[in-house]
Amino acid sequence: MAERGSGTRDTLSIRDNRTGRDYEVEVLEGDVVRAMDLRQIKVEDDDFGMMAYDPAFTNTASTRSSVTEIDGSKGILRYRGYPIEELAEKSDFLEVAHLLLKGELPTADELEGFVHEVTYHTYVHQNIAKLLTGFRYDAHAMGIMISSVAALSTFYPEAKRIDDAQTRWEQMVRIVAKMPTLAAFAYRHHRGLPLVYPENHFSYTGNFLNMLFRIGVKEFEPDPVLERALDVLFILHADHEQNCSTTAMRVIGSSQADPFSALAGAMAALYGPLHGGANEAVLRMLTEIGDTENIPGFIESVKRGERRLMGFGHRVYKAYDPRANIIKKTAHDVFEVTGKNPLLDIALELEEIALKDDYFVSRNLYPNVDFYSGLIYQAMGFPVEMFPVLFAIPRSVGWLSQWEEMLLDKEQRIARPRQVYSGAGERQYVPVDRRG
Repeated sequence: MAERGSGTRDTLSIRDNRTGRDYEVEVLEGDVVRAMDLRQIKVEDDDFGMMAYDPAFTNTASTRSSVTEIDGSKGILRYRGYPIEELAEKSDFLEVAHLLLKGELPTADELEGFVHEVTYHTYVHQNIAKLLTGFRYDAHAMGIMISSVAALSTFYPEAKRIDDAQTRWEQMVRIVAKMPTLAAFAYRHHRGLPLVYPENHFSYTGNFLNMLFRIGVKEFEPDPVLERALDVLFILHADHEQNCSTTAMRVIGSSQADPFSALAGAMAALYGPLHGGANEAVLRMLTEIGDTENIPGFIESVKRGERRLMGFGHRVYKAYDPRANIIKKTAHDVFEVTGKNPLLDIALELEEIALKDDYFVSRNLYPNVDFYSGLIYQAMGFPVEMFPVLFAIPRSVGWLSQWEEMLLDKEQRIARPRQVYSGAGERQYVPVDRRG
């Protein structure tokens, strides 16, 4: 980007060649202009004014946010200013959750208090357990989760008091605490197993593993390597700026819906295969390849446009996804305990070949967070229908952080994008017996 001259102003001059008029709009920090500043550009004085047309919001900033910073060209991801690499190495998930929700890393006393609050709220109302019986045995876990979270809004009607800071905090703690419980209940229902209730002497992820995999009354002790691996994965998935589901959370929240209802909507967005289903698609691809000797042929078919290379590339990152490096190391730690996933060798060689191929490098197609996460989840015993649920548990922290930030932002109003109408002009109604 060219340097600004000493005599320049932070404005953008626009010449409308239709009218010959000149306009000047302010350039804000971050090289953005206000879309409403374009409204002054008109052909006739009574025109609506100019709008920006941006399908899928690929180049539109809808908010200012201090939660997560991404520099896709440099492969940088930071929560509240802290590099994701440091947080994944040195923190646990609840400490990162406090950072995202409160804006700062907690003191020892603050962390102890937050962990106690979350631990105290892990149980769900018994009627939620009864709700599970209404689902078929083969109901998708994410569908059960969305319904369960939406149902929680009826158990906590005070959640509608979104203008009260203390009430907001109580609901956020409840959501963080209950998400693993609801997820474990969905998993056990799918397996036809009796529900296992929270045991609060475990850590956040240890308790989750206990509720998932405990059989009978036998004491369960989560493997510390797997417990830590799940903690790292939760940290990596806690937030990722203004993606599809976060935007859904903000848009629904802008109507002043309660956080449970908004969260259910965000989870529905995550449920889509283009968002929360990417790691499942990677597993299908690796299974289809079947053997390392088939990789060259697969690569060539991708270049011909016959297949897609799943788990590579990202809408934001134009360099190596920083989360992928961390997950790759975590995968090796997990496989030391579980035994190596047979698909790992295919994944490693596929990555090595693709990163040396100019076809992929020139297109900025580097491994993303989904390339290895599915391998880890599969090795830990999770069925593929649990993958988006495992994404939703930690991402609920990011959604809530973004939701509250939106509520406190004086510039935000109820979301209402414009459209460019492309339908028919005015037409006369024709009675049905005269329609050809």
